[in-house]
Amino acid sequence: MILPSPSIEYFLLSPMLIVFGVAVAGVLVEAFLPRRLRYSTQVTLAVGGLTAAFIDIVVVAKSIPASGSRAVLGSVAVDRPALFLQGTVLLVAVLAIIFIAERSAQRVDAHNQVTVAAGGGGLDSFTPQASAVPGSDAEQEAERAGAAQTEIFPLVTLSVGGMMVFSASEDLLTMFVALEVLSLPLYLMCGLARHRRLVSQEAALKYFLLGAFSSAFFLYGVALLYGATGALTLTGIRDSLAAHSDTSMALIGVGLLSAGLLFKVGAVPFHSWIPDVYQGAPTPITGFMAAATKVAAFGALLRVVYVALPPLHDQWRPVLWAISILTMAVGTITAVNQTNVKRMLAYSSVAHVGFILTGVIADNAAGLSGTLFYLVAYSFSTVGAFAIVSLIRNADGVEDADLSHWAGLGQRSPIVGVMLSMFLLAFAGIPLTSGFVSKFAVFRAAAQGGAVPLVIIGVISSGVAAYFYVRVIVLMFFTEGSDNTPHVVAPGLLSKAAIAVCALVTMLLGIIPQPVLDLAERAALLLH
Repeated sequence: MILPSPSIEYFLLSPMLIVFGVAVAGVLVEAFLPRRLRYSTQVTLAVGGLTAAFIDIVVVAKSIPASGSRAVLGSVAVDRPALFLQGTVLLVAVLAIIFIAERSAQRVDAHNQVTVAAGGGGLDSFTPQASAVPGSDAEQEAERAGAAQTEIFPLVTLSVGGMMVFSASEDLLTMFVALEVLSLPLYLMCGLARHRRLVSQEAALKYFLLGAFSSAFFLYGVALLYGATGALTLTGIRDSLAAHSDTSMALIGVGLLSAGLLFKVGAVPFHSWIPDVYQGAPTPITGFMAAATKVAAFGALLRVVYVALPPLHDQWRPVLWAISILTMAVGTITAVNQTNVKRMLAYSSVAHVGFILTGVIADNAAGLSGTLFYLVAYSFSTVGAFAIVSLIRNADGVEDADLSHWAGLGQRSPIVGVMLSMFLLAFAGIPLTSGFVSKFAVFRAAAQGGAVPLVIIGVISSGVAAYFYVRVIVLMFFTEGSDNTPHVVAPGLLSKAAIAVCALVTMLLGIIPQPVLDLAERAALLLH
């Protein structure tokens, strides 16, 4: 058998190549540039490279046929859903890098007067003793703790590159390699919090160990699927399953493969890592993980379910029904009892995975477009919410996510309180926010696909979830503060602009969602 010679379609792959090129350049910057130049160079390189990759995606999208194209011997799909999801990941990553790069935060007292300059805000590096005197010990400590930790930027861009390949993989081995490329930097980044070092390192270790198990399940599922079908491409698996009546080994392989994918999206019962990792990781990294990783993982899940598994439709759909119901119920009920805001948002993200799964279960074009829209809306709200949480610090300058301390926070810092409330209302699905339109889109698609009972459970879960979101709002605005009420760190100009973008998108997608809905509908055409 003569194998075809490799053909690399550089133009189709150019957005991914740009991101990987930026990651490699970032590693070289760490190796060869003096320390004083690394921070500004890394931030400029990362933001500029990801922005260039997004522009390139727009150019590629206008150049490919409506049905999409394949690259690298069919292992990578360059179609509308892949480009839509890749663009979403890049936008989220740009915002996340801005929050990670925060170095000019200042503590503001109850009268909105700047009292102390901070040594950095991006990775919990606020230093209340920092002085404005050049060359002081405090400033040198801030430099060591803040601007010197620049290796995180190539790690972020490398993970983004893996996410872009993951959501576009047409070949299971390519998908596995992309899974590892996106995961390994995340394991490292979870352990980089400075003021909560032990908790952060524990989170990184838990994520690494459970992620290794999920990768093993994924790879074993790939092996069984290859043994059952003789194919690794998604279309090859589909054709083989349609031609054979005995699919018992293939079903076991699909189950193991799904375990790896559902671990990444955080569905029950593969969600146990989420609250600990979200709480322990640096908050900007948590926001990046909660948004970008879900977008990439759902992209891969959609591609597997819609392209490779139509012959097993009657087998996988009841299982996803059960997982979706469990995910909505466990995420919602567990979030009610949380006293830490980051853990509450972590269980909230689990519940949202259940809502998004209803769009996957719909198994129709409306379900695909609704899922794409939901991922965009949820990503911006999530990044914005975690960015706000990262600004709330106690008297020692350490991030304070203890809900019992937040009484009166909205009275002390009205702008922060209002913006966080807007993101929470979007998570709750209140009308005139992006969350309402998102849930309406996936629930309508699920109802059209015959999953009306699932929609009813989703609506009930949304109603219960509204309780713990509103509880935070009531605590911030309608409860008297105390001496434990934390301060708010005023971020730099770029961070303020990024938070404003998240808030604006959250509102616009609730008031005038039609342009993005139309874009998602046009994008809902997977390459078969």
